[in-house]
Amino acid sequence: MPGPRFREAGEMVLDQFHRDGRIDAQWLGLHPREFALLWRLAAQPGERLCDQQLRTEAFRISQGPGPEGIIADIARLRGKLAAAGAGHLICTDGDGRYFLEVPPDHGLSRFAAG
Repeated sequence: MPGPRFREAGEMVLDQFHRDGRIDAQWLGLHPREFALLWRLAAQPGERLCDQQLRTEAFRISQGPGPEGIIADIARLRGKLAAAGAGHLICTDGDGRYFLEVPPDHGLSRFAAG
């Protein structure tokens, strides 16, 4: 498990060891593809990434599921985040790129040292 164990974005904490995320004490129950997408998006909240960038950077593949695969993953993620009260975190811009919308002061909390 190279790199940090935890990554925080707003009220969500991603845990690389468990390959899942949580909001407060509620685990999200992420599929490995969903976790990979969130982990990449949370690396730089606000950074806009297109389908191809997400395939390359989150899944480390240049080919694979087309845009509809990413769209389905994002839809499932939005549902899981909404169920935990954080559906507002994952956004799409006018060009169809995805990003996490977090407050500018989200910073890293006690989990940064994890």
